[in-house]
Amino acid sequence: MGAFKVGHASAKDKVVLVMGATGTGKSRLAVDLAAHFGGEIINSDKMQVYAGLDVVTNKVIDEERAGIPHHLLGSVPPDAEFSAVDFRREATLAVESILRRGRLPILAGGSNSFVEELVDGGGWEFRRRYECCFLWVDVHLPVLHQFVAERVDRMVERGLVKEVRQLFDPEVADYTRGIRRAIGVPELDRYLRAEAASAGDEAARARLLEAAIDEIKANNCKLTCCQLQKIHRLSTLAGWNMSKLDATEVFRRKGKEADEAWEAQVAIPSIQLVAKFLQQAKVEEEKKMVMAVANSKAAASVDMVNVVPPAPAAAAVVGAMV
Repeated sequence: MGAFKVGHASAKDKVVLVMGATGTGKSRLAVDLAAHFGGEIINSDKMQVYAGLDVVTNKVIDEERAGIPHHLLGSVPPDAEFSAVDFRREATLAVESILRRGRLPILAGGSNSFVEELVDGGGWEFRRRYECCFLWVDVHLPVLHQFVAERVDRMVERGLVKEVRQLFDPEVADYTRGIRRAIGVPELDRYLRAEAASAGDEAARARLLEAAIDEIKANNCKLTCCQLQKIHRLSTLAGWNMSKLDATEVFRRKGKEADEAWEAQVAIPSIQLVAKFLQQAKVEEEKKMVMAVANSKAAASVDMVNVVPPAPAAAAVVGAMV
């Protein structure tokens, strides 16, 4: 499908928001939608906005991006403070930029506090300017927790510990600022301190590492629960009409069968929902244009009545009476 075109200035521009707990496939769906509708993606994950720790924060890799432009991904210095208000400002600028190029803005990420601030913060300015389509990718928690734990193991294989070691500074124990807040960083503190000091034997350090990895898994599972609680709350608020897509079966399958389940249960239904969302916008705009033309013709008819001269017969009677 071709690029999404911005409608008439009188209509609200359209924005798609992909939500869900960590690990549910939000980035994958955002790329699918962007490829189909000619869109660009704005990251709404509060840790992925920071530069660095690509494995720890599980940033979408170049191959997975499929050539789709991504905004607010690894663009903030690691030690900077980046609040929800900062996100609202920068995400709004990104939306404006994408729309000016005739593309469809698609936000994707698990930081629901960022998304809520964008949509409802700032005196509801975003809602006044844009119409939102909310897609919620959901996975049953037991299935998701197993996947998240296995994903941590894969992240360790890809270099998670090495990434954190490069960032580690024994003189800095503040894990409340910047990218150091990311799950996977504070959990490795004890292990890396023991490693740096050569404290204990190799077996003791191995136990510390194993305990740290288990803690990372547990904290990721806790995060999914917190994210789901927030999504459930948002879904009850006015204007947050979320379309829920159950991706559980995708995570129960492997290989080709998982891809087929993704297409059938997540990708295609989402494309249909977004197409309907955009088509409704087109129909509404066409109705407004028709009404505007009708009103213009009606006004012109009234003006014509006001300037029509008297009928010839009436004019003759007046002349005879003089």
